[in-house]
This record gives sequence, structure tokens and C-alpha cells, in this order.
Amino acid sequence: MMSTIDVADYLRDGYLVVDGFVGLDDCDRLRARAVELVVEWQPSEHRSMFTTNEQTRTSNREFLDSGSSIWCFFEEEAFADDGSLRQPKLLSINKIGHAMHDLDDEFERFSYRPGLAEMANELGIADPRALQSMYIFKQPSIGGEVGCHQDATFLYTEPITVTGFWFALEDATVENGCLWVAPGGHRGPLRQLFSRNGDGDGTRFDVLDETPLPAPPPESDELVPVEVEAGTMVVLHGLLPHWSGANRSSVSRHAYSLHVIDGAAHYPSSNWLQRPPNMPLRPLGSV
Repeated sequence: MMSTIDVADYLRDGYLVVDGFVGLDDCDRLRARAVELVVEWQPSEHRSMFTTNEQTRTSNREFLDSGSSIWCFFEEEAFADDGSLRQPKLLSINKIGHAMHDLDDEFERFSYRPGLAEMANELGIADPRALQSMYIFKQPSIGGEVGCHQDATFLYTEPITVTGFWFALEDATVENGCLWVAPGGHRGPLRQLFSRNGDGDGTRFDVLDETPLPAPPPESDELVPVEVEAGTMVVLHGLLPHWSGANRSSVSRHAYSLHVIDGAAHYPSSNWLQRPPNMPLRPLGSV
């Protein structure tokens, strides 16, 4: 259970750090399962890559269908000029997404853990529904930068309710690409909306507000690092600007992110992530 101070801090800052929310054994189990998924996965000829700096590059069919599947996305720097992988597949994947929480037993157990629904309720989400999951590798040396963004840009509801539950599965430091956040930035407007084109094929960005997002360091000091140990959970408001730098270190930074929305909110059909009728969103507290 959260304290009134925790809730007040979250409402003020737009994020909350919860130390030791997940046991190290659970972190190890999820990491082991992610490795298995990558080993089992066979890429298509498209070699889908992920980046939030130029999201249209990942808007192929695998990406658009991944809201109801499990798919691996390569790091941008994984390939040599001749198209071959620079290193083994296991060290070349940026992330796995986006429905592991409903399609894989180990990820389901982790995602629908006791206490998470109650925490979401205390943060103002009356009917928390698990929408999207991502396993993020932040690979040594080639782990890509994630440009400053707001989660509501990609997972929009009316009213805005998306909330990120980000779990550090390994220690996250400035050196290996930890999260950086703009405290209080969630009180600003939603800048952009990322959605499907009208024909449902391809995606686009629409500018809603021209207020610039915080520049990453060292260009500005608006963002602060969130260095945490494995087992820590970081809660992120959907309007909070956040960023993570490239990982040029020799140490990976594995993390798992679960995005939740309120079931009472309207989820537009223009959102890039869509699930089929036979795969409705489940309450966060369900097993």
C-alpha cells in the first residue's frame, strides 16, 4: 500500500520510484524467459527495428500487429553495411513487444502480480487494464537512445489515463542508459499524437502543441537521471516527458515496461496499437 506522501509525490512530480517492489528471483526469471523468446524467434525479411526518434521506420506490418502478438525488434546499430548482424541475435535485439503479458505464462505471472492493481487504484486509475508490454534490453555498446517523449503520444485515451509501470531487471545507471525524467513535466500539454493513417496502413505524427519537449543533457538541465537497482519499479505519468540515452558501456540494462489505461476511458480506433475483439484488455488484478 502506498502512503499519502507517495501519492502526493507522484501527483507533484509525475513519477514515483518504488524500491524493491520486485524480488531479484522474479527479475532473474523474467530475464531468462526473455532470452528464451529471442532464441525461439525467427525474424522476417523486414528485420523490424525500433526507435522513438523516427517511429515511421518501424511502422511495418509486424509493428502494427504486435499489439496482439509477441515480436522482437532489432537495434538500429545491429546490422553491418552488408545487412549481416554485427553480433549474435541475442545481443542485437532492442526489445520484445507488445502482448507478452497476455500470451506468455511467465510474463503474465509477472504483470498481473498482486498489489499492482491496488497501487494503480491509489494513483487514480479506477479500472486499470493492461494494454501493452515491452521487454527492453538496452544492449551493451549498441543500446539505442530513446528520444524524449510522452507515453500518451503513443497510447492515447480520452481522458488521458495511460500510466507506465517500469521495472528495472538489472541495475540502471547513467553509464548504461537509465531513465531521465522532467519532474513536474506532466502538468504540461500533450505535444504529439502518433496514430494509424486513415486507411489503417502506416502511421503518422500529428503536432498538438508546439511547446518543445525537454532537450537531453548536456543541452539542458530539465531532465534528471533515475538511477535504480534491480527490483525497483518506476511509475510514469502518461504526460511525463522522459528520455534514455544510448548505452555505450559493456553492461546491459534490461527492463520491463507495462502500460496500463483506465477501462472507463475511450481508446480511439486511430491508436496504432489495436487488439482483436477476441483479445479484450484484462483488469490488472486478474490472474
